[in-house]
Amino acid sequence: MAKFRMKARHFLKEHANHITIQKLHRNEALTPTDLAELERLFVNARVADAPIMEKVRTEGGLGVFVRSLVGLDREAAKRAFDAFLADKSLSADQIEFTNMIIDHLTERGVMEPGLLYESPFTDMNPLGVEGVFGKARAAKVVHILNDIRRRAAA
Repeated sequence: MAKFRMKARHFLKEHANHITIQKLHRNEALTPTDLAELERLFVNARVADAPIMEKVRTEGGLGVFVRSLVGLDREAAKRAFDAFLADKSLSADQIEFTNMIIDHLTERGVMEPGLLYESPFTDMNPLGVEGVFGKARAAKVVHILNDIRRRAAA
């Protein structure tokens, strides 16, 4: 898989302007047709064969895999949190925590909610996201992260 990731990363840099790759980078929802086209591109360019594509499908899907390589546009990551950040009662620590999430999304494209309970997030509060926001707001953060992942999955 390491060799495949390297080949895929190189392929994606060369095809960064492809509409489906741009949709992933901008957090726009993909269609099944988008994913089929992306898979066709990977197979035709010999970046991946059928067994590797099947493995990618079972490990979260091609859209999530590609997004993990190309990252998420910073403005798109911020837009995903616009309504959440519009709450004027957020503290400086809560805003900083949210910005850490946005940084992670910008670099890695998606984020497993479980990471919110690990370092560096627990460096702000030992309870992670729930310690910083409380249960209700933490659930909103998790919902936003899941929505970002869904947009890559079609």
